[in-house]
Amino acid sequence: MIDLTRAVDLSSAESIALWRITNDGVMGGVSEGRMLFNGGHGIFSGHISLENNGGFSSAFRPVEGVPTKLHSIQIDIQGDGNCYQLRAVVFDNGYRLAYKQDFDTVAGQRQIFTFPLVDFKASFRGRLISNAPILVSSDVREVGFLVNNHKAGDFTLSVFGIAFLEGG
Repeated sequence: MIDLTRAVDLSSAESIALWRITNDGVMGGVSEGRMLFNGGHGIFSGHISLENNGGFSSAFRPVEGVPTKLHSIQIDIQGDGNCYQLRAVVFDNGYRLAYKQDFDTVAGQRQIFTFPLVDFKASFRGRLISNAPILVSSDVREVGFLVNNHKAGDFTLSVFGIAFLEGG
């Protein structure tokens, strides 16, 4: 169970409205994603298209006041068998860096994953940044998910919880 004192709110339609979708249309693709509210949790879903060199969809929401000294992010999800990325966004010298952690889902199975912040890999526009600093909880300004499986098809990721934790 996720500790709600350090959790991202997913409990209302208003909290789900804070999510921002970025699809591959920014690069000419035609994939479509959305974040919907469904009885106490969010559902990130849509369709990935490989047309026009497309192939991804992402959903992000702002987070504020994440305390220092937290060491991991825990997610409570139910997937569809696809691989996803959990992303934590920081702003460094005017650049938006996304720190990412891949996770595989089992279709129809609810799963809880805990990822130490030190294991997240920094990336900028899809390229790994090897000399980026280690992710620090107080620097995180957004959290989200990305699906980029290099295959066309529908996707659905139910998100029951996202929380920052002291242990890792």
